[in-house]
Amino acid sequence: MHRGILLLALLLASCVGDDRHDRPVIRERKSGPITLNRPTPRETQQCFADLSRERIRFSPLPDRDFGSGCIVTGAVQLLDIGVPVTNLKSMRCPLARNFTAWVRFAVAPAAKQMLGSELVRVESFGTYSCRAIIGGSSGRMSEHGLGNAVDVGGFVLADGRKIRVETGWKSDDPAVRAFFRTIHNSACRRFRTVLGPDYNAAHYNHLHLDMGRGPFCA
Repeated sequence: MHRGILLLALLLASCVGDDRHDRPVIRERKSGPITLNRPTPRETQQCFADLSRERIRFSPLPDRDFGSGCIVTGAVQLLDIGVPVTNLKSMRCPLARNFTAWVRFAVAPAAKQMLGSELVRVESFGTYSCRAIIGGSSGRMSEHGLGNAVDVGGFVLADGRKIRVETGWKSDDPAVRAFFRTIHNSACRRFRTVLGPDYNAAHYNHLHLDMGRGPFCA
């Protein structure tokens, strides 16, 4: 009887298995991206104008289809937002606009007022990446695959301190903890989805900010 139960369990496992094997793999087309020749929508033109009005240096990028549903449209390359930002690739213009405002009007003032030093660099883990959601089981396309998300790992201050999400989120220093809570709360008012270390283990070392589904803040 026990043998029969074991055989049944093995049969069920082989039938159900890990459904990830049945999902299409999300990766860029080996032959490279395809440029999409489309008119620039009015909303994107307005976003470009908003960036220019705020004296943000940027370069508009062509719409591109990278394969597997990874399509980036209405994107820019941020060149100068007043503070250097590492690892930025293409990002959709609304994300760039909100990210810049967040750095300028939330992160920089909080650093000066709460940590007593000027913000001199933002350290990101990047923007565009053709992949599924990390830490999830749905296999759904990440907003990174649309150039619609940015991951921020930490900040560098003028006094030399490096304030990182990984070590600062639950820092022994109450000022550092308060700084992260402040900029996290501000992000939740600017982005559609904000995920931090309290969300799941995949976000232990960064803040994920995107303009996709939502609102969701964790």
